[in-house]
Amino acid sequence: MSSSNSPADPAPDVDRALLSALARDGRASYTDLAERVGLSVSAVHQRVRRLEQRGLITGYGAHLDAKLLGLPLTAFVSITPIEAAQPDDAPARLAHLDAIEECHSVAGVESYILKVRVASPDALEALLQQIRAVANVTTRTTVVLSTAYEKRPPI
Repeated sequence: MSSSNSPADPAPDVDRALLSALARDGRASYTDLAERVGLSVSAVHQRVRRLEQRGLITGYGAHLDAKLLGLPLTAFVSITPIEAAQPDDAPARLAHLDAIEECHSVAGVESYILKVRVASPDALEALLQQIRAVANVTTRTTVVLSTAYEKRPPI
């Protein structure tokens, strides 16, 4: 958000309220959003369009229930290159593995942390073997026992 707005300008607060509402419910109607922020439907429509154009809203999607999809096991896999001089191309090498939900470059001993979802411990073991072979890395895995919350909007 721009800091060029004056303190008396309510636009940043309205935009933040719209972003927060859409992050929690991307299917909210413009009428619902207008009621939440106290603007007309057309004003909300224009603001949302501007937020999309500015890149603050990057898309809309559905949140899927991994357990109901047959993927009850979530794990975080830290990967480290076997050879320090090897190219840093692990994300590209691993992109075809659908079980990898997220890939984060990190500071520290590991190079990347992957969030994976699989059907079983056997499936996790097979995935880890694939990751090691395809990316020429070592792995350290943390299995998730339960999740208190995830996909929380940042605002």
